[in-house]
Amino acid sequence: MCGIVGVVSATPVNQLIYDALLLLQHRGQDAAGIVTQLGRKFFMHKAKGMVRDVFRTRNMRALPGNVGLGQVRYPTAGNAYSEEEAQPFYVNAPFGIVLVHNGNLTNAQALKSELFSTDHRHINTESDSEVLLNVFAHELERATRGVPLQVDDVFNAVAAVHRRVRGSYAVIALLAGHGVLAFRDPHGIRPLSLGRGADGTVMVASETVSLEGTGHVFERHVAPGEAVFIAQDGQVHTRQCAERPKLQPCIFEYVYLARPDSVLDGISVYQARMNLGETLAKRVISTVPPNEIDVVIPIPESSRPSATQLAHLLGIPYREAFVKNRYVGRTFIMPGQSVRKKSVRQKLNAIASEFKGRNVLLVDDSIVRGTTSREIVQMARDAGARKVYLASAAPPVRFPNVYGIDMPTAGELVAYGRSIEEVRQIIGCDALIYQDVDAMKKAVASALQPGAAQLDGFDASCFDGVYVTGDINAEDIARINAARVGQEDPLEESSSRLALPNAEA
Repeated sequence: MCGIVGVVSATPVNQLIYDALLLLQHRGQDAAGIVTQLGRKFFMHKAKGMVRDVFRTRNMRALPGNVGLGQVRYPTAGNAYSEEEAQPFYVNAPFGIVLVHNGNLTNAQALKSELFSTDHRHINTESDSEVLLNVFAHELERATRGVPLQVDDVFNAVAAVHRRVRGSYAVIALLAGHGVLAFRDPHGIRPLSLGRGADGTVMVASETVSLEGTGHVFERHVAPGEAVFIAQDGQVHTRQCAERPKLQPCIFEYVYLARPDSVLDGISVYQARMNLGETLAKRVISTVPPNEIDVVIPIPESSRPSATQLAHLLGIPYREAFVKNRYVGRTFIMPGQSVRKKSVRQKLNAIASEFKGRNVLLVDDSIVRGTTSREIVQMARDAGARKVYLASAAPPVRFPNVYGIDMPTAGELVAYGRSIEEVRQIIGCDALIYQDVDAMKKAVASALQPGAAQLDGFDASCFDGVYVTGDINAEDIARINAARVGQEDPLEESSSRLALPNAEA
């Protein structure tokens, strides 16, 4: 999971890209990078860390030019601890290309072999983004055949990328001296939106909040399989480059990943989470009589809209009883689950007066490993709760995610191979209520705004095991798990979804 942005303007873009990345910080905290272009020369700075730490005044001054792109990285493949795997990535031919990528290629290893043996291109890192860049560069070189670049050549190269590449990819690339290219995979798994400023600046970014927060007016979402080329004069060219595109966005974006004030593919994230709370309320009633619940308490932060709506429908008081410390970074003490447990206590603190002597219903956006949930349930008991019920706005996570979310292997998922009662016993709550898979899909789909493109479904693979690209089997999952990050530095806190600051932090 990453956040990406690209800008074409008539004025310097370094500060604009920086501001846009701050608005996408929730999509990645491990590394950040910006590249700009002045004339035909690229200027790049990237490093591990948060945006505000990576870019100092001296770095910003060294990023001149009116065209550029940036990325914040939350690694799911490759080496999380390598500075060299921070994006953007660069190749000098053809023309000079830099690229940022949000997603995960499921056939990266096969492509890497093809690039070496057939295309004669060298890959220097373990990042699938570098693989994607080199596939695109090779196809663009074939499309141009040594003649001056035409827009049709760019679109033909993207079409060739679609034929070769599998998985999820929202991409923004800068072609030296020509402009910015943005495209999505044929299923539209990862989001990408286009906006324009009053001065004619054109921006493309992962989420609409990045457009609106920098003073740009949202125009539309980039369609699945579509390519958008923004020339240096601001002229926008588009073409559908996939043979059979389908709009099947990742449903976990709406459950947890995206900011609530964003709209992705015509779906309001905030409304989707409200709807999830409404359907979850029905599940709660069938499990725990509302008169046995004294208070509804969200587990900060993404669950708040769902918890608010659930409490309203059940007529039960809603309380903010967990306070989140927004300034806790990664924990560098000892590896393993003990670090995770300590980290939860550092990030959350319970207000004892809201728990003492009460039956509390805790609402979370989802439950992955269960480690955090178990610790939070115990925190509620330690604060004096008489009974602790736990409701998840998402269904049980039973399958690994292969499209750019660092879900653990199946064996690490608390719901894998277990009944809900067995999960309840592990977590230690008095009742455990999960969302239904079909209800989740209907709830999110019903947040689709009027006039938006119709959905062809969702990628809900971590909940239902259906991988929309149709090319995933047990061997693929095992191989992708083997390439997961977090293997090289045992003293680093786990980089799973549970280690992420919530989207509203």
